[in-house]
Amino acid sequence: MFGLFYPYGIILQAIAIAHFARRRPDTYWLWIILIGGGLGAAAYILLEIVPDAGLLRSSFQVFPRRRHIKQLRAAIIDNPSIGNYEELGDLLLEDKKYAQARECYDKVIASRPDSLDPFYRRALAALALDDPKAAVADLEHVVAKDPKYDYQRAAGLLAHALGKIAERDRASTLFAEVTQTSTLTETQYNYASFLAETGRVGEAREWAERILRKKATMPDYIRRRERPWFRKTRSLLKGLPRT
Repeated sequence: MFGLFYPYGIILQAIAIAHFARRRPDTYWLWIILIGGGLGAAAYILLEIVPDAGLLRSSFQVFPRRRHIKQLRAAIIDNPSIGNYEELGDLLLEDKKYAQARECYDKVIASRPDSLDPFYRRALAALALDDPKAAVADLEHVVAKDPKYDYQRAAGLLAHALGKIAERDRASTLFAEVTQTSTLTETQYNYASFLAETGRVGEAREWAERILRKKATMPDYIRRRERPWFRKTRSLLKGLPRT
């Protein structure tokens, strides 16, 4: 059986290890890859990489997205419509060009201040640029109009941003309110981090453990999507002092 994988086993192992380093699934897979050789790597590829293909789809859309960005930039010269600016802002946000995305949303909001989505997306860009004060202003506007916007993610991010600008009482109240009904791992992780930063270590540990317990009951496709948050949560839990 091992002869069937020679000399391709090393290549399969290299592919599997590269994916493992990027996605960080359960640690036992690393031992299967290393000890199982090509056969173990093939099993990993079949059970972990292939199901991940859907999550990695955006990685393969980088060049089409950037080509579309270039086309929109050219179109805006002749047709600087708000629709073009909003579409360009969304693409730039997805491409992690946060400062440029924020400039596009500025133009959209100036002409169409009644739409919540540009405010929300401008806040996402502000948070990515480490500008929580600007994010608070936009998120307050969104949450005041629609407290459940984006499945309460807007409210959760507002609490997170308030904590970043040291408005801890408001952040604590809003986090406590949102986490009563929100099941977003991002919001729960941000709350656990906030609790740790404010010295509420016991509560932070409870929330971190609650996040990790969710993993066992999640469908596979959701568990794969949430891996970065589980990884951050384990790191947070590891750094919490024992009480």
